[in-house]
Amino acid sequence: MAKLMPEYEYLKETKLLPTKLQYHRDSVKFEVSGEIPVLSVLLPRNPKLKLVFKHSDKIIDLGWLELNKGVSSYTYKSSYSFVYKPWMDTAILELQFFQGKKESDLPYEVKILARGVITSPLLAKVGKAQANEPIPAVGMYIPTGLLDVDLMQSKSFSFYFSPGESEFSPSLKSNREEIEALQRFLIANPSIESFKITGIQSPEREEGRDSRLGNDRAQALSQYLLANKIILDSSRMDVTSRWNDWFDFRLLLREYTDLSTSQRDTYYDILLNGDPYESQREALSRLASFPKVSRALYPRLRVAKLEVSARPVQGLNAQESQRLQKALAGDGLNSELSMLDWALAGETSPRLEDKDKIYIKMTELFRTALPYNNLAVVKMRQAQRSLIVTERDSLLLRAEVLLRQAERIEASPYILHNLGQILVLKGEYWEAYKKLSDATTLTRREDFLKINESLRGALDIIRGDYKLATLRFDYEYSEPKDFFNKGLAYYMAKDYANATLFFEESVFARRDYGYGFYGLAMVAAASNQKEVALIHLTKAIDSNEVLYQKALVDPIFEELRSSQEFFEIFRKGE
Repeated sequence: MAKLMPEYEYLKETKLLPTKLQYHRDSVKFEVSGEIPVLSVLLPRNPKLKLVFKHSDKIIDLGWLELNKGVSSYTYKSSYSFVYKPWMDTAILELQFFQGKKESDLPYEVKILARGVITSPLLAKVGKAQANEPIPAVGMYIPTGLLDVDLMQSKSFSFYFSPGESEFSPSLKSNREEIEALQRFLIANPSIESFKITGIQSPEREEGRDSRLGNDRAQALSQYLLANKIILDSSRMDVTSRWNDWFDFRLLLREYTDLSTSQRDTYYDILLNGDPYESQREALSRLASFPKVSRALYPRLRVAKLEVSARPVQGLNAQESQRLQKALAGDGLNSELSMLDWALAGETSPRLEDKDKIYIKMTELFRTALPYNNLAVVKMRQAQRSLIVTERDSLLLRAEVLLRQAERIEASPYILHNLGQILVLKGEYWEAYKKLSDATTLTRREDFLKINESLRGALDIIRGDYKLATLRFDYEYSEPKDFFNKGLAYYMAKDYANATLFFEESVFARRDYGYGFYGLAMVAAASNQKEVALIHLTKAIDSNEVLYQKALVDPIFEELRSSQEFFEIFRKGE
């Protein structure tokens, strides 16, 4: 009877450090070590070890490992580094053991050390258009100064309710002040993009134990705003509620100053452990500081939150618009429109095609940086919409030429930012980073820095400076991509509490975006919460085809792939 051999006779003690291959600063670096046992005087015979990293049609031959013979074993330890390529996402790192006097192409024993490469930093959103995803707006127009039409204004307002009540009281001092602030905001920004009202209820006993209260509060606020003509159009209003959810409590906890760092970490450990809501409530109630914290924060959860996104509206009057159309049809020299009129017309035109015509004409009439820069932004955004690679590359090249012309006329942070964004789209991250850094030094405008620094932060993630990346996002955001990038920075820095918070904010900003759920799945997998990871991963792949394909091969979820439940969530979408 043949003797049954163990799965690995000679490669059992091989170790890989780190245990999974990871992308870091454009490279993959790791160490392979171990020992080959000496079984007898004759075995193994002439041992050799070879390491290869291979795909179906590509291979990196990493060569032979040096073996050091001892009394009871051969030992080996070697370090490797190579530049990451996209095909490596599904490649296999394989250690091959050869022995015998004769050379052989077939190894005696083979051990797969790793499958694929963890490329979480490359999830950072830097403006690249992906199939089946909304086209991201890239580039920054130089504004006229009369309005910030390219920059959406977003603001949140909180309206309070009595314990357990859903009747809205506009006479309450805090609500009256919020209504006045909302009216001032809408006067300054009358072009409404969206309203979102979220009804929230506190965990207090007076607030009840069902989900109706939060929804009733949201509906009550909505009806008041419409009835009093503070909001005129209900079609852009999204009314929702949250119940049995610690998200808003965690937001308040982040700003609460009467806890030490270790005490706050204890709260986050409970709130992020994946346990059911009631179990977390019981765990919180056992904390010595909780009575004081709950007294301070619970009343602030008896609210309906209103989030408004709007733009200022300003442009040419009817007579000036007629002059503009005649000027566009002719040579424009005697249009009686000033340079500012032309710039305002371009700024307020909603269609790229119209902006294109206006800025082209402006480059003929005025030698200033504004039309060259703004025309370049038009070309960049047209490139984002092109499905033809050659056309997209041509538009980006045209945009870069225009920006170089603008740069020769005037030093501007907008021009440097746009050059940096083009370099990002071309994958030249280091050169892009230098442009964006130079742009930051030229202005202190917060609306500019908010966009420029968020892109720098995304590049910090890709470049491996994770702690620095977390500092870049010190601005109020409303876009899901910015919340996701901020969460990703904290995730890569292994600060899972803050990562969870901002991934959740990405989800709340837009549930069908997908990336926030994927981030939450990564945190759950890192915390060994397999069931929670599967729940979030299901939502991520249901909303995004790119994430569907990535999840199938991402080494982060390698342990999950050994379960039947993992493949069930993919079958649902087939």
